[in-house]
Amino acid sequence: MNYFLSLGSNLGHRRKNLQQAARLLITQAIKIVKSSSLYVTEPVDYHSQPWFLNCVLQIETELSPEELLSLTQHIEDQLGRQRDLIKGPRTIDIDILLAENLILHTSDLIIPHPRLAERNFVLVPMAEIAPEVIHPVYAKKIITLFHESRDKAKVVRLSSFVF
Repeated sequence: MNYFLSLGSNLGHRRKNLQQAARLLITQAIKIVKSSSLYVTEPVDYHSQPWFLNCVLQIETELSPEELLSLTQHIEDQLGRQRDLIKGPRTIDIDILLAENLILHTSDLIIPHPRLAERNFVLVPMAEIAPEVIHPVYAKKIITLFHESRDKAKVVRLSSFVF
């Protein structure tokens, strides 16, 4: 199955955290098909924290969405993710954004990510690597969602992502 993941970090060595997360994904029978550039992004919702480093990965795997969620949470734990402050600072955050045309809503997982269409810190990097992908709920291209976004948080392209 083809997925899009968002990786973000705003604690510690942010680039290294993203690189380690990508490498750990690869060791779990996940193929990284495409990677966006790295972006420095302004915090959203909880502003009193360091700025983030973000990217989006397109991956292929045989894992189910639930198995992929379990794996990404395990990787977050391995890299020191603390879950005591919701939307607060974190060493690593890995979110499942899309899974092909799948629409899934369980108690543990919602695909597409419920705020994908509202947040430029994921829309900008995703539009870089997959502008024509259609959001299955809104039936709009990612690039269109970006152009329609009301999000004013700063998103600045930094460099290519080498993992």
